[in-house]
Amino acid sequence: MLAALRARDVHRLPDRVRFQGRILFLTADPALIRRQLEGHDLEWTPALKLRDDISTDEITPAYICYYYDETLGDFPYLGLKCGDEFPIPRGAVRRGGFVASVSGTRRGKGSSREQSPYAELSAGIKLVVAENVERIYRENCQNLGLLVTTDFSILERVRQGEEIPLATFSRGEGEITRGIIEYGGLFNYNVARLQGKVTLRPPVTAPRPMTLGEKILARHWVVDPAAGRVGVPSVRPGDEGFVRTDIRFSHEYVTPMAAIFFEQLVGKDAKVVDPGSILMFRDHLTFLPEAMTPERIKEGLLDVALELEKKQRAFAERQGIKLYGELRLGHHGSEAICHSKILEAHAEPGQVIIGSDSHTPHAGAVGCVAFGVGTTAIFNSWITQDVRLTVPETVKVVVRGQKPDNVTAKDFMLEILRQPYVKSGKAIGKLVEYCGDAVEKLSVDERATMTNMTAEVGGFTGYVAPDARTVEYLMEYRGLTRAAAEALCAGLASEQGAEYCEVLEIDAGDVRPMLALPGDPGNGIPIDDARGRIRVDIAYAGSCTAGKKDDMDMYARVLREAAARGARVAPGVRFYIQSGSQDVKRYCEERGYLELFRQVGATFLEPSCGACINAGPGVSKTREEVTISAINRNFPGRSGPGQLYLANPYTVAASAIAGYVTAWEPGRAPALLPTG
Repeated sequence: MLAALRARDVHRLPDRVRFQGRILFLTADPALIRRQLEGHDLEWTPALKLRDDISTDEITPAYICYYYDETLGDFPYLGLKCGDEFPIPRGAVRRGGFVASVSGTRRGKGSSREQSPYAELSAGIKLVVAENVERIYRENCQNLGLLVTTDFSILERVRQGEEIPLATFSRGEGEITRGIIEYGGLFNYNVARLQGKVTLRPPVTAPRPMTLGEKILARHWVVDPAAGRVGVPSVRPGDEGFVRTDIRFSHEYVTPMAAIFFEQLVGKDAKVVDPGSILMFRDHLTFLPEAMTPERIKEGLLDVALELEKKQRAFAERQGIKLYGELRLGHHGSEAICHSKILEAHAEPGQVIIGSDSHTPHAGAVGCVAFGVGTTAIFNSWITQDVRLTVPETVKVVVRGQKPDNVTAKDFMLEILRQPYVKSGKAIGKLVEYCGDAVEKLSVDERATMTNMTAEVGGFTGYVAPDARTVEYLMEYRGLTRAAAEALCAGLASEQGAEYCEVLEIDAGDVRPMLALPGDPGNGIPIDDARGRIRVDIAYAGSCTAGKKDDMDMYARVLREAAARGARVAPGVRFYIQSGSQDVKRYCEERGYLELFRQVGATFLEPSCGACINAGPGVSKTREEVTISAINRNFPGRSGPGQLYLANPYTVAASAIAGYVTAWEPGRAPALLPTG
């Protein structure tokens, strides 16, 4: 494989680029978008209200990601919501001759799906302009050769058809990112690296007190890939390089596209490097046949989606890669959601883990640097076993005090997400260190809720330093001896004097059960501040964030109280409880939870991402339906067209029984929902 790559002809791009085409402004006003699609060009002015917080769910809704080739060019922005409208139909961007796409703050938040920038690129978009850009989306653009800038003054130069120096898009970037831009993408850059056209110098950072995240990155820093030399004494924010990964994983939304890239660019018979450290999962679409609408089935989308599983399974078998697959014998569901199984069975303190999903930081609950990457980065890691990064700054989130009994880690996160520092996008791309005595009291499962939702913060990753609870977790889940578990955790703490770019402090005693209003996880308010009684049609308890053992304990605690007073799920409410893995399901069986769930009228589901990605029971069918859910994000269209509220596991279970959104109060039954 390496010999073939070293013989490949790669060159830098020309020093100047010209964009020939129109500019598409993704405005908050749907009428203005329709005017552009009809052929009218807008003039840029700061008074033009652009859409903020455009998620990758809106750029390419989940069902569009069943495609993994240039067909994606028909679909960019189909999920873009402006007011109550979705103004961009299939094929409109490609037909419109647009070469640049412009939006406001936090572009590309949410899922790590590389289908989003690939769809834009395939539709003719060569340039993205936004006030600020989420880390994974930005890297995916760069890896594919899609240029990105936050400089709005460039728009007039594009309109005039000027030649623009390529350096305009790499100015201020580190050496590696500049190289990736200059070579037109990550693959060509890595080939140039293998050919010796690119020589990287390891950082020469003087010894300094480091945060835990910085220490882990320093230990994994690639110094000499040919000689296998890894590790430097110290790193600091801004240092750019490659780090050796301990675990690389992907799921069926991403593996097929990565496999196509690998087979086309490296070779059909080429072998991945160290297949034993690669894992694959069939966890996203195992309930799809019963969740997809008849209209989309008629369009052939179910057949397209099922091809994802076949392609991933064939590639895994050919490469000798461990695949956690779907259940057989007519059962929907999977062995495990990727994040659940990585934490339960694979992640070790101090590791570097990359995954094809934005919620990869889940594994930071045991002190890993685990972060999401796109398709191109995963595919390249199969060749090099490393991944590029720039050392981020670190934000310290300190949660102190005694939380109320009905407050959980989910409430901590919804409180953090509404902090101005986070809402304004200042935490984008940062390491996030969760600490404080309230965090130390949390179980590893609850810590995973916090690190998981670092994706919603926009952070690079989140982690909690290993401690006695981590040791107990490793002993219970991995069967390690205490000595072995303690050895894995030794030395994994931030050093005295380590630098933080921001410190956020939360008093756990002041936090109340939270509710994120539809549209964004950052729309959090205390439930007590919600206006009026919000009736519920669907209660969904599950996903990687809320399908762990501790989450099941919470659902059971509420439902046991309800069963004791003879209460059941409220009439008209569909209540689903979905576990994150077969291990969690067995845990529920052993404790009698499955019978309890059945007794109160809840439906238990086998592990799958399911409704969290609009692909399983629990998805809303109309805009009027209201869902209360313990998942991690509620972007438009994320779990159907309805109104999606986020809350903690206690609240979801209590609301299913009450029939309206309500916090759970231990020992106190909610008021009955009026009928009629």
